[in-house]
Amino acid sequence: MTAFQRLFTAALVLLAQAAHSADTPAAPAEAQTVMHIALRTSETGFDPAQISDLYSRTIAAHIFDAPYTYDHLARPYKIKPATADGMPESSPDFKVWTVKLKPGIYFSDDPAFNGKKRELVAEDYVYALKRFADPAVKSPAYSSFAEEGVVGLEDVRNAAIKTKRPFDYDRRVEGLVALDRYTLRFTLGKPRPRFITFLAQTDLFNGVAREVVEKYGADIMAHPVGTGPYVLKQWRRSSLIVLERNPNYRERFYDAEPAADDAEGQALLARFKGRRLPLTDRIEINVIEESQPRWLAFLNGQVDLIDPVPSDLAKAAVPGGKLAPNLVKKGISAHRMVNSDVGFLYYNMEDPTVGGYTPEKIALRRAINLSFDVATETRLIRNGQAIPAQAGNVPNTYGYDPDFKSTNSEYSPARAKALLDMYGFVDKNGDGWRDMPDGSPLVLEIASSPDQLTRQIDELRRKNLGAIGIRSNLRIQQWSENLKAGHAGKLMVWALAGSAASPDGLDSLGRVDSSQFGGSNFARFKVDAVDKLYGQISVMPNGPERLALFKEINRLVTVYAPYKYISHRIYVDLTQPWLSGYRRPLFWQEQWMFMDVDMAMRATALK
Repeated sequence: MTAFQRLFTAALVLLAQAAHSADTPAAPAEAQTVMHIALRTSETGFDPAQISDLYSRTIAAHIFDAPYTYDHLARPYKIKPATADGMPESSPDFKVWTVKLKPGIYFSDDPAFNGKKRELVAEDYVYALKRFADPAVKSPAYSSFAEEGVVGLEDVRNAAIKTKRPFDYDRRVEGLVALDRYTLRFTLGKPRPRFITFLAQTDLFNGVAREVVEKYGADIMAHPVGTGPYVLKQWRRSSLIVLERNPNYRERFYDAEPAADDAEGQALLARFKGRRLPLTDRIEINVIEESQPRWLAFLNGQVDLIDPVPSDLAKAAVPGGKLAPNLVKKGISAHRMVNSDVGFLYYNMEDPTVGGYTPEKIALRRAINLSFDVATETRLIRNGQAIPAQAGNVPNTYGYDPDFKSTNSEYSPARAKALLDMYGFVDKNGDGWRDMPDGSPLVLEIASSPDQLTRQIDELRRKNLGAIGIRSNLRIQQWSENLKAGHAGKLMVWALAGSAASPDGLDSLGRVDSSQFGGSNFARFKVDAVDKLYGQISVMPNGPERLALFKEINRLVTVYAPYKYISHRIYVDLTQPWLSGYRRPLFWQEQWMFMDVDMAMRATALK
C-alpha cells in the first residue's frame, strides 16, 4: 500500500466515524459505554504463544488471564493474584513453586465447548506453557520462557524436533504438573527468585483451552478464547478490532493500593473503588498508522485516548512540555512519564557486511554508532520527547542505572572516520564512498517502515552515514513484515523499540543472550562471556553483586556493539474529558478495563 493509499484509507475511517457520530443520537445514561482507541501499528493476531509485538499483546492481555497481575495504581509495582487463589509458595532454594487457582472462573463462550460452560483449571496453564515449547508453533517468546528452566520441557521439545513427529502434549513433564484440578506445581532446574514475574506475564502466559486450539488449528490467531474481561467481537486485519465485555467474566471489583503520597492514584481509587470490572462495555480499536490522521481523529473526538502524542506533533500538543491552551480549553488532560522502553538499532551478527567479531567488524559497528546524531533526532524529530539511552536496560526496572554512562550515547563523526580509516574501510575506487577492506562495496541495507516519523528518522540517519562516507539503502515494508523477517535473521540492520514486560532488567538483557535467537536477540549476538554473566544474573537474588553484573554485561555489549541503543521515550498521553481512569502501566498491558467513558458528555461535546 502506498503512502497516498494509507492516508486515503485513514481519511475514509475518519469520515465514517464522523458520519456515525453525526447520525447517532445521544446515548441514554444506561446505554453501552464505548471506548475508541487508535493503534499506531497493525496487530499480527491474538494467540499468546505466537505473538510478540506490543499491539497484539496489549489486546491479548484483555482477553486472557495469567495467574497473577499487577496492581493498577501501585508505584512502585505490586504483584497480586488474578486467577490464582493467593500468592505462590516457593521452596527455600526457589526451584519449586506451587500455585493454587480460584475455582469458578470460566472461559468465554465458544462453539469449541459444545454449548457447555468451560471452567479454567490447572491443566489449561500446563497446556498453554507446552504450546510455547512446541516447535510447530514457532513461538517467538519460547527462548525467554526456556530461561525459566522448567524441568523436562526441553526434552519433549527436542523429541519432537529429533523425530519430526508432533509435539506430545500428553507426555508428563516433571517440572510442569497439575497436582489436582486447581493446583499447579513448577519444578525448575535452577533457582528463580523472581519466578512470580513470569507468572504475571498477563499478555503471554495465559490459560488456554486445548479444545479451542484443536478446533481452530492454523486459524487460532483469529480465535482468542480466554477468561479475561473482554471477548473479540470483530476483527478486520490491520484495520479494526472490536472487544466487548465478557459475559462470563468473574466478579472482580476495582481495588488498588496506591502509595499514601500518590495524589493521582488516591483520587482514582476514591472515584472507582468497588465498581465492577471492566468499567467500559465495548472497545473499538482502529489502526491508523500515520500520525497526522491519528492526531486529527483525536482532535475531532473520534478517538478517546492518544498514547502517546506522536513525536512529530509534540510541539503543537505540549509546547515547552505544557499542554497547549487550545487543548486545555477543550478539557483534555495530559499524562507524562519516561516510558519503560528503549529504542535501538541492531546489526545482524551473521550478516557478512556488518556482522562478525573480528576487530575490523567491531570497529565498523562502533563507527556507525558514533555517526548517529541522537541529540538532533531527539530535538528536531522527537521534539525533545526522549532521553538518551546508555545501555539496553529500561527505566522503571531493576538494573536500570540513570547514572551509568557509556560511549553508546556519543556522537563523533571525526572518531567514526578515524576508526574506519584505521581498519581499511576507505574509498578504494574513487567514487566517493567507503568500501570494505577487500575492496567490495560497503552498503548498509536498512529495514524500514512507510510511516512519516520513520521516514524523518531514516532521512537523518542516512545523512549521518553519508557524512562519514557510508552508503545506505532502505528496505521498506510494513512493520509486521519486518518483525517476521527480523526474527528469522533475514535483515541486515533494523531499528525498533522494546518495552519492559516485567519489573526485572533481565528481560532487556535477553537481547544479548545467545539462547534467544529468533526471539529477543534480534542481533543474533553470541559471546560466551556475556552468556555466562546472563546465566549468573538470572539466578542471583537482587543486591549489589547482581547490579555490578548488570554493569559488566552492559560494558561488554557496548564494546562489541551489536546494538545502538538510542533513547528512552518520554510519553505524553492525552485523554478526552469524557474518558476517566487513565494511568499508563509501567510494564504490563491490561489497562482499558480500568477506564470509563461518560457517553452523555461525549455526545454533547460532539454535537
